[in-house]
Amino acid sequence: MNIRNICLKSACLGALAFAMVSGTAFAGALDSPDDMSPFFTDSGMKTMKPMEEFKAAFMAMPMEKQEAMKKECNDAAMSKPYAEFCANVQALGGAN
Repeated sequence: MNIRNICLKSACLGALAFAMVSGTAFAGALDSPDDMSPFFTDSGMKTMKPMEEFKAAFMAMPMEKQEAMKKECNDAAMSKPYAEFCANVQALGGAN
């Protein structure tokens, strides 16, 4: 094994380790409790707020977070666990 292969393997392993350790940095807006909690009535995030309050919370968010949520809700695989939430985002014009 030459030095080039060893360096390549080390770089790949380092990148993998970094991704595993900092995995929360790669989480989407729908996976962030801080982003999602304003839309629920309870701390366990089981009961969604009524649409009027949902809309107020959504509109109070920075545009970048709104767009991130819209994008994730338009991805069928990402939105599946958040179906009720994404339905409300779609009702607010979240479809592209």
